[in-house]
Amino acid sequence: MRGSPVTNVSDTARWVAVYRAWESAREDALFNDPFAERLAGERGREIAELMPSSARNGWPIIARTKLIDDLILGSIADGVDCVVNFAAGFDTRPYRLALPESLRWVEVDLPPLIEEKTRLLADDTLRCRLVRIGADLTERDAAQAALQQALTSSTRALVVTEGLLLYLSPPEVRALAVDFAGQNGVRSWIFDLVSPALLRIMRKGMGTHLANAPLKFAPANGVAYFEDLGWRVSRVYSLLHAAGRWHRLPWLLQLMSKLPEPNPRKLSHARWSGVVQLTR
Repeated sequence: MRGSPVTNVSDTARWVAVYRAWESAREDALFNDPFAERLAGERGREIAELMPSSARNGWPIIARTKLIDDLILGSIADGVDCVVNFAAGFDTRPYRLALPESLRWVEVDLPPLIEEKTRLLADDTLRCRLVRIGADLTERDAAQAALQQALTSSTRALVVTEGLLLYLSPPEVRALAVDFAGQNGVRSWIFDLVSPALLRIMRKGMGTHLANAPLKFAPANGVAYFEDLGWRVSRVYSLLHAAGRWHRLPWLLQLMSKLPEPNPRKLSHARWSGVVQLTR
């Protein structure tokens, strides 16, 4: 592959699946995703090999996956009746998590990726009721229609946008936040977030590798960006500190994980990434 190894944002789904496969192969794995290697495929492995050495450990993806796994399961235990996964990519939680059979799970992503995923997992057993919707989430009308279709009669839905916001512009993120909050059926929202300082580092180290899937969103006021839009912050977890607890960091970062966490509402100069859960 010449130039950028990622030809479009859908390729990032194959790339992150590689890290889930690596983690699943460990004896002390934080989660088990037996489908990840198949979904990553040869292209996913090629992308991972061509990434800068600083990105090959994959600890942010591993920590993010584990944190969101736990938040989803906790939310279901608290009464969530539907999970809507926007930009689901090659996520396999409906197949690998211990979910109630009655739970409705909806995946939304670009039609070609939805079709490929459906084909690759056609013979595998689901843990819940799964619906897939093809839509371009950068088109607001399409995203709104997909959300309404996903919710149907749900009154306690959880929306997940794992790995999505970073690739959207601030107006696109604002539109999603407003549209999610405007639906009475949505109870909470889980996503990952980075600071402006970390975004600059990521662009410098991986900008050419992600030229076809540029990194865009990193609000200086962190979670306050969403509070200003009417959301309430329920939980915030630092990926660095979580990965440190789980001993997934290189030695220098392991030392840094002992430092106090920055204020998630004041992130201008902090090198921070995390997972956030909001409630309406």
